[in-house]
Amino acid sequence: MSDAVHVDCQVAVDFDALPDEQALEHWFTTVLEHFPGEIRREITVRFASEEESRTLNHDYRGRDKSTNVLSFPFEAPPEIPLPLLGDLVVSPHVVAREAIEQQKRLEDHFAHMIVHGTLHLLGLDHIDDDEAETMEQLERDILSTLGISDPYAVAPDDFGARDGHQVSEEKRTDA
Repeated sequence: MSDAVHVDCQVAVDFDALPDEQALEHWFTTVLEHFPGEIRREITVRFASEEESRTLNHDYRGRDKSTNVLSFPFEAPPEIPLPLLGDLVVSPHVVAREAIEQQKRLEDHFAHMIVHGTLHLLGLDHIDDDEAETMEQLERDILSTLGISDPYAVAPDDFGARDGHQVSEEKRTDA
């Protein structure tokens, strides 16, 4: 099986500042470099409207609101090794709003959402504090490799965070 990655990019929303396929492939490749031996090297990234995000979030997670990224792992029978890792649905309007609120560069926040969503596709989660710490540290490591600062660092006016971690369960379980 080839070491090349493939990103199928679907644009279903009007948004001027979407990352290009080259950036998506770079971010995806950087995540996979932290998982030697991972043979699933294909991913679909769909940029969707807030309404589509809300509908999917409601239908699959029981949350009636739009969200930044949703992850849908592809589950093939074990005896059939296929390269598809899964699908990410990203709502660029939510990502842009969060980037402004969190005072982050839009491209950096898109990278974080792709990294975060891909880690979910690889089986990581943040249901409890131990899982969250493991996943967030891996996100920091990967983003650092990309030259992006700690996305969980506390801004001086961020009263909703402790020790650089979001304490709101609402924020923690959005993706």
